Amino acid sequence: MALFSRHKKPTPLRAENAELRAFLKDYSIEVMPRTAEKIEDFRTILPAETRVYIAHIEGTPIEDMVATARRIAAEGFRVMPHFPARLIKDKAMLADWIARYQGEAGVDQALVLAGGLNKAIGEYDNSMQLLESGLFDKAGFSRLHVAGHPEGNKDIDPDGSRREVDAALSWKQEFSKRTDAKMALVTQFCFESGPVIEWANGLVARGIDIPVHIGVAGPAKLQTMIKFSIACGVGPSLRVLQRRAKDVTKLLMPFEPGSFLADLAAHRAKNPDFNITNVHFFPLGGIKANTTWTLENGGAAPASPLQS
Repeated sequence: MALFSRHKKPTPLRAENAELRAFLKDYSIEVMPRTAEKIEDFRTILPAETRVYIAHIEGTPIEDMVATARRIAAEGFRVMPHFPARLIKDKAMLADWIARYQGEAGVDQALVLAGGLNKAIGEYDNSMQLLESGLFDKAGFSRLHVAGHPEGNKDIDPDGSRREVDAALSWKQEFSKRTDAKMALVTQFCFESGPVIEWANGLVARGIDIPVHIGVAGPAKLQTMIKFSIACGVGPSLRVLQRRAKDVTKLLMPFEPGSFLADLAAHRAKNPDFNITNVHFFPLGGIKANTTWTLENGGAAPASPLQS
């Protein structure tokens, strides 16, 4: 007996699922060389041409970064390595990194950011100095992403204000008019949709029209999520996790981003010009756990799914 009648119409997706599916279209994900090594073939877990950011952590040799970029690009994905200013000694090193990525992996996209070090090892301290070098434009990079901070950043504004963060955003907006590369703001992950929507609308009110790719923490154990959130300087929305931690029945359950993303997806569906255009995942609970969750919640199918 057939499972479905030939004439029976398929059950339509619930509205929120349709909205989430649209919002997850063309999502991106972040890996590191050591986490990428655990994935035999990214084509079995990621949709074709997914943008894959490669995080450059202090102590990672550039050779490992380039090798990871080459491997992932060869599997058919758009590779976007980090260029952390505080890890780059001088203009010669920056030029060398760009040349290696381009020559060995065909890279023409970059996430340009300050980086996690408290003190620069050389002459660069922030992303604006790297962009101002002109080397990315000279190399013909087609896309340049920069950091956004919906909840501010205590490293940049120790007094808790948004003065320096907002000044940097205004500079990046002006730079976007001077470069031929497409730009986007990629944010730190956070957990409350209301303040994120308010922040995004505030950008538009200030004349900042750079599209936003919202950072989202992939599913992970609550303890893992809290640990990473504190280490990464997540702001007031950390209270979402702290409230959940008080419920012992949920303490061992994975924390998932469904509610946060559904709220943003619904807002975008009602406001088509909403400036948060894409989702960027930080796979805190593992790459496979993240991609499995994304597929189950409306993300596109892998490029070459495993045959059962």
